[in-house]
Amino acid sequence: MVPVIEFEELIRRVRRGDHEAARVLVEQYESVIRRVVRFRLTDPRLRAAFDSMDVCRSVLGSFFVRAANGEYELDEPGQLSRLLVGIARNKLVTHARKLGADKRDYRRTDAGADQDALAGQSPSPSRHAAAKELLEAVRGRLTAEERELPEMRQQGLDWAEIAGRVGDNPVAVRKRFSRTMDRVARELGLDDPDG
Repeated sequence: MVPVIEFEELIRRVRRGDHEAARVLVEQYESVIRRVVRFRLTDPRLRAAFDSMDVCRSVLGSFFVRAANGEYELDEPGQLSRLLVGIARNKLVTHARKLGADKRDYRRTDAGADQDALAGQSPSPSRHAAAKELLEAVRGRLTAEERELPEMRQQGLDWAEIAGRVGDNPVAVRKRFSRTMDRVARELGLDDPDG
C-alpha cells in the first residue's frame, strides 16, 4: 500500500533526495508512463530495441535528477503526470531517431531479434546507491555558481526569490538553469532511453 503523502510535501521531499518519497512517486506514476510508452510503441522493430520499462527508467532518472536540483515547479499531480508523459514522448522520439540513423537503423533488423536481451537488466531508478551516485555526478559537473541555484531551490525558494538574490530576471535564471541541466544530462547520457 502506498503511503498517503500530500503532493506538495511529496515534491519537497523528492527535491531533498528522500528515497521513500521517490519510491512513492515511482509507485504512483510508473504505470502512467509505461501505458503511454506502450501505446506509442507500435512498430515491432522499435519494440524489439527497447520496452516500456527501459523508457520509464530513463524518464524517472531524468526527472529525479532535475527535481532534486529544483528545476521543476509543480503545484498539482496533473502537472507532474503531463511532465512525465512529455518527457517519455520526447525520449521515444529521440531514441527512434537514433535507432533510425545510419547503420543503426532499427527498420533493417528482424522484429524478434534480441528480444531476450531487453527488460530487467538495468537497476531500478529508486535504488539508493545509484540515485546518490547520479546526484553526485550531476553536482560534480556544475560550477560553484551553477550549484547555488539548486541549493536555493532545495531551501524552498521560488525563481523570483532566487532572481532577487542573484540580481537577474526570474525567467532568465530559470532558463539558464534549465540549459545547464540539459548540458549535464547530455554529458551523463541521461537523454538516452537506455541511459
